[in-house]
Amino acid sequence: MTDWSAREAPSLAELETIADAAYARLPSRFRDLCTDLIIRIEDFPTDEVLDGLGIESPFDLLGLYHGVDLARQSVMDVTTMPEMVFLYRRPILDYWAEHEETLGHIVSHVLVHEIGHHFGLSDDDMERIEAEAGG
Repeated sequence: MTDWSAREAPSLAELETIADAAYARLPSRFRDLCTDLIIRIEDFPTDEVLDGLGIESPFDLLGLYHGVDLARQSVMDVTTMPEMVFLYRRPILDYWAEHEETLGHIVSHVLVHEIGHHFGLSDDDMERIEAEAGG
């Protein structure tokens, strides 16, 4: 049995390590398409992000894809910001505390879902990729 009395919630750096491991488990053909994608771990989404999405509670957003998905990009587009996936530590930890899933599974799920937006994938496609990753 794990002794939780001395354990702390994962830090931003520790959650980044979990996300990196989840990313490494994704199918290589999927990862190969993500060469310019940046994955960032933040405690919460910004107020600007929440307002833009019409979300009242910062705990209601576990991750976010920021950029133009590949299905809508054009060679004529001028890219001003890199394509990014944000994973939000505190909402992820809150979700973990309320559900019967491992933290690694939740991080993997959110990561696949947000990267899936990058590629314009359907929910079924994302579920297959997540299953291949063991998430």
